Amino acid sequence: MPEVLKAPLVVEFPFTRSLGPVQSAFLTGLREQVVLGVRTADGRTLVPPVEYDPVTAEEIRDLVEVAPTGTVTTWAWNHEPRRGQPLATPFAWVLVRLDGADTALLHALDAPGPDSVRTGMRVRVRWAPERSGAITDIACFEPYDGPAAEPAGHDGDFEDMVTGIVAPARLDYVYSPGRAQSAYIAGLAERRTLGERCPSCRKVYVPSRGACPTCGVATGEQVEVGPRGTVTTYCIVNIKAKNLDIEVPYVYAHIALDGAGLALHGRIGGIPYDEVRMGLRVEPVWSEDGRYPDHYRPTGEPDADYETYKEML
Repeated sequence: MPEVLKAPLVVEFPFTRSLGPVQSAFLTGLREQVVLGVRTADGRTLVPPVEYDPVTAEEIRDLVEVAPTGTVTTWAWNHEPRRGQPLATPFAWVLVRLDGADTALLHALDAPGPDSVRTGMRVRVRWAPERSGAITDIACFEPYDGPAAEPAGHDGDFEDMVTGIVAPARLDYVYSPGRAQSAYIAGLAERRTLGERCPSCRKVYVPSRGACPTCGVATGEQVEVGPRGTVTTYCIVNIKAKNLDIEVPYVYAHIALDGAGLALHGRIGGIPYDEVRMGLRVEPVWSEDGRYPDHYRPTGEPDADYETYKEML
C-alpha cells in the first residue's frame, strides 16, 4: 500500500478587541483581585457579566462585587491538558457559581484526581501571582472548606482601566490528504502540477479534492496543467506575518494555470508590487528543495485577454 501522508499543521492568529464599560470593569477587577458581576432589573447577578440582559435584552450597567468563593455546579475531568490551558497537570473543568452570583463561571479546578471532584463542592479563586487584566488572572479554582468570603462592595471604579485585550487563537491538528491531494503533492515533488478532470463538466480542478465542486461527482482522470498561468485577481499584503520571512508589501494572487478550470493562489515576485495586474502571465519559481513553487514571476508574454479568464474570477 502507498504511504499515507500526514503532517502537523497550526492555524494561529491574535484576536484583538476593544472592551465596553462592563467587560472593562470585569477584567480590571480581576487584575485587582476583585470579581464583579452585573445586576439585572429583576435582581439577578450575572457572572461573568454581560452588557445586555439575556432574557429581556435590556442594557445593564449595574456592577456588583461577588465573593471569590463558590460552589461547583457541574464538572468534567481533563486527563491530558493541552498547550495554553490553565494547568499543565490533569485538572477538572468546572462551572462555579460564586457566592452572590446567580450564574456560573467556567474555569479550571486544581484537584488531585476525578474522585476528589463532585457537584456541590466548595471552591475558591486562586489568583495568579502576576495579573494584567485577563481571565487568566484567575489562575484556577482550588478546593475550599471555609466560610463564604465577604465581598467589600466594590463599585467597579478603578484607576488605569483595561480597555482592550489580545486573545491568541490557535488550532493544532494533523492533516492527512486523500488520494487526489496525495497525487498532487507527489506531482509537485517532480515539478509537475496535476489536476483532475470532472467526467461530467470536463473542468480540470487544481489542486483536486477528489470530486467536482460543481457537479458533485468523483474525479479520477489526472491532467497535468501549467506550468504557466494568468493572474485573475490579487491583493497587496502590507502586514508582515509572524514567522514568514517575506518583506512587505508583497502580492498574493489567484492564478489560473493553463489548462485548469479553477485558479489556485500563490505569491507574485520578480516585479514591483504596484505593477502586478489582472491578466499578467506568470510562471513558477520553485523552492530551493524543488518541492513546491516558492512564487510566480512574469513570463514576459503579453497580458491575457479578459475573456480567457473571466469565468475563474
